[in-house]
Amino acid sequence: MSEREPPRILVFDSGVGGLSVAARVHEQLPIASIVYLADNAAFPYGALSESVVVERCCRLISKALEQYPCDAIVVACNTASTVALPNLRAITDVPVVGVVPAVKPAATQTKNRRIGILATPATVRRPYLDELIREFAPDCQVERVGHPGLVQWAEDLARGVPVPQCNLDGAVRKLRDAGVDTVVLGCTHYPLLLTSLKQSLPEVKFWVDSGDAIARRVVWLLAQAGKPIEAREPSRVLGTPVAEALFTGKAPAGIASYMAGLGLQPKLVTGNWPETL
Repeated sequence: MSEREPPRILVFDSGVGGLSVAARVHEQLPIASIVYLADNAAFPYGALSESVVVERCCRLISKALEQYPCDAIVVACNTASTVALPNLRAITDVPVVGVVPAVKPAATQTKNRRIGILATPATVRRPYLDELIREFAPDCQVERVGHPGLVQWAEDLARGVPVPQCNLDGAVRKLRDAGVDTVVLGCTHYPLLLTSLKQSLPEVKFWVDSGDAIARRVVWLLAQAGKPIEAREPSRVLGTPVAEALFTGKAPAGIASYMAGLGLQPKLVTGNWPETL
């Protein structure tokens, strides 16, 4: 891609969770064009072996880059970020940014030193989360909740299905009982549930996720590479920020409208991509 063309960013996830990150990228870098790639045919990644996750990530992202050359790749999935980043960086020169649970900023914000980490069952079991807590929150009481329902509720919400509030209340009861004042949204799907989560946990003062930090990192990487990060004419930063939304399975019903509600109006939505896996 030409150095003076607006940058293009590939955002990858196993489902719709990465849209929460794509929205933050768009807010901080409205000049950029986004390609969203969801491997929903293999959703959820937490149920797959690490080798399968690595293989699918590398193959699908390589295929997307052939169709849409990009200036940065965001792996907006905790599972994929944990296991696939070294392999991805070995097969492309395009900068790759991953996600980790935002334990460090949560530890700087909490007032009562009680932090909740809301993540997938796979994430709460991973040793790297233990390491993050030991490094950044050793003086905090940390309560972990790895509930299998939240990711699916976020996926359903994108299709217009309301969040089952009573079930969500029960899923996060441990955090309420622990009196946490700060909650780490340790899965990119979870910011999509924030309105309902605030109803379940009205006492929580701080909700922390990685979206803004990821967006800042992308902006920095593009600036370092000499890519334009601001429009010469702000009026031209309009239209459809997502060039294409690619789904390896069937595209969720109503996804274009849902994305538009997040400020991510797609120019094109494609399901069952690519035709052969």
